[in-house]
Amino acid sequence: MLPLIQGECVTRMGWISEAEFLDALAMCNALPGPIAIKLAALVGYKAGGFSGAAAALVGVSAPAVCLMGALSALYLRHREHPSVVGALQAVRPVVVGMLAWVVVSLIPTGVTSLGGAALAVVAFAALALGVHPAVVVAIAMGGGAAFFRG
Repeated sequence: MLPLIQGECVTRMGWISEAEFLDALAMCNALPGPIAIKLAALVGYKAGGFSGAAAALVGVSAPAVCLMGALSALYLRHREHPSVVGALQAVRPVVVGMLAWVVVSLIPTGVTSLGGAALAVVAFAALALGVHPAVVVAIAMGGGAAFFRG
């Protein structure tokens, strides 16, 4: 969903900038729940206030709920079929590649200094060591508020 949201909201429609998308992504990672839902609410609110947020939430949730219900039923019925197994094996690396693309495309906006690069490496290491993402983001936000005042 992240590449789709980024492409639609930043590149195609221009509702938010690349920097705003990165800030929103950071905030959304600090809160529990699906990132796409939180991003939709934020972008919807910016574009159209409370009603924009409500429309964005319905727009991003309703199709996903309907499709996931249908796909779940099909998957549970046919999960051992060779075509289903093969399709899932092929899509896993594609999803990883798409996520990697989001990361690569955000680097120029998100890592603008040597200190920022060091923070990115420390955050990556913390996550690799099993630190909860919300803790990593909360510590970064607290440190940023205290030490990186614009």
